[in-house]
Amino acid sequence: MVIYAIRIMGLRDLLTSVTETCCAGQPELCGDISKLFPDPGEGDLTMTPTFNVLFLCTRNSARSIMAETILENVGKGKFHAYSAGSDPASEPDGDVLRFLNYIGHDTSTLRSKSWEEFLTPESPHMDLIIALCDTTTGQKCPEFGDNTVTAAWPLPDPANFTGSDLERKVLLNELYGMIRRRLDIFCNLPFASLDRMALKVRLDELGYPALENA
Repeated sequence: MVIYAIRIMGLRDLLTSVTETCCAGQPELCGDISKLFPDPGEGDLTMTPTFNVLFLCTRNSARSIMAETILENVGKGKFHAYSAGSDPASEPDGDVLRFLNYIGHDTSTLRSKSWEEFLTPESPHMDLIIALCDTTTGQKCPEFGDNTVTAAWPLPDPANFTGSDLERKVLLNELYGMIRRRLDIFCNLPFASLDRMALKVRLDELGYPALENA
């Protein structure tokens, strides 16, 4: 996937310079080409592409909910985050919601839902899909089209966390840290200069367990 964007201000300045120097000192013969472009302040000339990112896991109650929340926070202006599950729970994990609230995230709009919500013609197009479930379970993602980049970031399921309340909080904090570190790197990838294959390689690299020991 390669994304091209025109630097409007740079192009406008170039054409203005051309009209001032061309035609043997008679720029009026060229016409004021620069007026084809808006003046500074006549609109947002610094717009950048915004990517839709879908996080998948089995129940859409913990890992993918965390990832959606974190990316909405750290990726504002560059990404729209969504999450879903193959076998969604009736609602997000209560411990996860309390943890996210405790560290300052807004969880008021979070809900568990099926990935089928994102397969309809009315659904927003997903540019990137990241599966957070343990790939050893054999879970497969649905087909989202040839223009979607997919990756796998296997992460432990909080449903399997055992121990005291304090021990579970420690494990949730560690899980949050794993996701946050990946997404901090993710947000700083040079998307504009990466094609589809290169982007997939970079995303898959973020799912390597070795990342946690780096």
